[in-house]
Amino acid sequence: MTDEPKRPEPPLTGDERTQLNGFLDFLRATVVWKCSGLTDEQARRPLVPSELTTVAGLLGHLTLVEQYWFTVVLDGAEDVWKEALEVDPDAEFRVAMQTPIERLIAAYEAECERSRQVVARMGLDDEVAFRGDRKVNVRFVVAHMIEETGRHAGHLDLLRELIDGLTGE
Repeated sequence: MTDEPKRPEPPLTGDERTQLNGFLDFLRATVVWKCSGLTDEQARRPLVPSELTTVAGLLGHLTLVEQYWFTVVLDGAEDVWKEALEVDPDAEFRVAMQTPIERLIAAYEAECERSRQVVARMGLDDEVAFRGDRKVNVRFVVAHMIEETGRHAGHLDLLRELIDGLTGE
């Protein structure tokens, strides 16, 4: 893949919500860019000692964390991964290794859109119950997902360079 990525640049000005969402959307688009244009074999190829740290595995994981933090934690939906993760803490990585890369990308983009819709309905200070008697606010979830997505975008950047030489922020 040699095309320049089509990513929304984070805004240089704006309120907190605009800038947080801007950076998260930039990172989400970076993830999609780094995963696009690969064959299923390339996306599943283990290139580091951890056999699950593949393009496909990371994309499956990022889809799960989008679903968990925004749909389950903030929106209160049922955690459809709970049982599978109790049996295998790496279930989302393993399932992704059996899923075509184009389906993984589409699922990730759909989950990101659902996440945007959840955040749009809430204020950054809105709090929800979290793991018993604790609370978490929307700001924490968005900031955490910037960190999570940015960290794994870095992993994807390295994997993609090892696969076919593609580099770029």
